[in-house]
Amino acid sequence: MHGTGHRAPASRTVLPAVCAAQLLVVLDVSVVNVALPSIRESLGFSAAGLPWVAHAYTLAFGGLLLLGGRLADVHGHRRAFALGLALFSGASLLGGLAASPAALVLARALQGAGAAVLAPATLAALTTAFPQGPARTRALAAWTAVSVAGGAAGNLVGGLLTEALSWRAVLLVNVPPGAAALVLGLYALDRRRAGGDAGRLDLPGAATATAGLVALAYGLTRVREHGWGDPVTAAVLAGGAGALAAFALVESRAPVPLLPPRLLRDRSVSVGNALTLLAGACFQVPMWYFLTLYMQDDLGLDPLRTGLGFLPHTLVTMAVGWLLTPWLIRHRAPATLITAGCLTAAAGFAWQAAAVSAHSYAAAVLGPAVVLSVGAGLLTTPLTSVVTSSATAGDAGAASGLMNAAKQAGGALGLALLGTAAASEHPLPDHPYAVVFAGLAAVQLAMAALAMALPPSARRRP
Repeated sequence: MHGTGHRAPASRTVLPAVCAAQLLVVLDVSVVNVALPSIRESLGFSAAGLPWVAHAYTLAFGGLLLLGGRLADVHGHRRAFALGLALFSGASLLGGLAASPAALVLARALQGAGAAVLAPATLAALTTAFPQGPARTRALAAWTAVSVAGGAAGNLVGGLLTEALSWRAVLLVNVPPGAAALVLGLYALDRRRAGGDAGRLDLPGAATATAGLVALAYGLTRVREHGWGDPVTAAVLAGGAGALAAFALVESRAPVPLLPPRLLRDRSVSVGNALTLLAGACFQVPMWYFLTLYMQDDLGLDPLRTGLGFLPHTLVTMAVGWLLTPWLIRHRAPATLITAGCLTAAAGFAWQAAAVSAHSYAAAVLGPAVVLSVGAGLLTTPLTSVVTSSATAGDAGAASGLMNAAKQAGGALGLALLGTAAASEHPLPDHPYAVVFAGLAAVQLAMAALAMALPPSARRRP
């Protein structure tokens, strides 16, 4: 993104503030999973109601991301950051003190709404605080590394807190770091707006986008339990598609659109977000979900050891993404690194597909984890850089919200499609998870091919 020509007055503190906030956002996508049995016993959830502890967060988060991104442009990154973090932390407190199922589900929905405002604001604030060049690359590498760490550590942190304290600690633990990040962000982030259309928000676009994204996300969660042929699932998905079609029509006529069409006409944004959606279909949820089931069901690991089993994925991705990739970006074109990362991840997923018949963690998980995590570390920072590189400062929030929405949509779609594939009958291979990981390898190969469609600016060396 093109900067505003100035740096925030305390730009050195922008990075820790936005990284702390982003860590909380991604951590809470999965941190409650291990605590669900304890939550059920404590609050008396029904079997049908318990999944909504997770669904309420993800639906509100995914559905409100475009609106949250535009709020950052309209009202300023600092205000959006403060609003999102205050809502997220306050909802965490309410959830940790909840005395009924309804109170906890409501708190989780409010958490998701806060995250939807916060996540685009963190990335938009970062890209406007750091000018194009090595400083921004290092900042983006730190932001993406924290995102990976939070996503991977959710199950481990949830298991440790639930076992050592209580399920309530899984939510209450967000409050102190959230308050600290809020204070730091209010000090560090620029008070001035970045050039967006102050005071004007496309409410019809916000309504149709939110309805469409929530409906699609909910429909895809139903696919895992009821299949594609379920009438309610089909109706919800059709309704979501219709709402998004209405959103496109509204945006073409709105004086100040929620998602400016000029963004989608930019190949860095359009192709980059298509790649982000496909990356989300691999790394956002599906990989963690199916590896968790595999390690528990096939290898017999308990939840805590399963969480520890993801440490190689986390550490390798962070090391490559944070330490190696910023150096490579100074010497290689972003598209080259994205392609290399996709091909490496494809090899790792193919190895994982072949290794599922093994009976030990070292043979079945560890080797593939290193290879696919190297691939993830190579492609994530350059892809984020490409997607955010050409939007003006006034569109930074919209571009960030779109990227986060693409990632979330990819995760939901990938989980629904791969879950269907794993549940169906396959003559070959015999193991259903081999189908899943082979599918992830195929998606990575498709990404490598699609990367060739990135604009010349992404295919030039710096």
